[in-house]
Amino acid sequence: MKIWTQITEGKKHKIVRFNCEEHSDMNYVGEFDDTAFKEYLQKLDGSIDVEKNLKLIKYYGYLHLFLSEKKQH
Repeated sequence: MKIWTQITEGKKHKIVRFNCEEHSDMNYVGEFDDTAFKEYLQKLDGSIDVEKNLKLIKYYGYLHLFLSEKKQH
C-alpha cells in the first residue's frame, strides 16, 4: 500500500496522520507491504499495537496516531 503522512509536533506529543490516498498537504513516504508498515509503526513507538493499526489503515484507508512524549527518569 502507498502511504502519505503528515506529522504535527507539540511540546509533549506528536500526531502522525497516515493516508493511503494522495493528499497535497501530506508527504509521500513510500510503498509498504504489511511487514514493512508494521516495522515503521514499531519504530515510531514500541508500545503501538501494530496488528490493530494495520487492520485499521487497511479498512479505513487512513490512520491517526497520538503519540505522547515518554518521561525520562
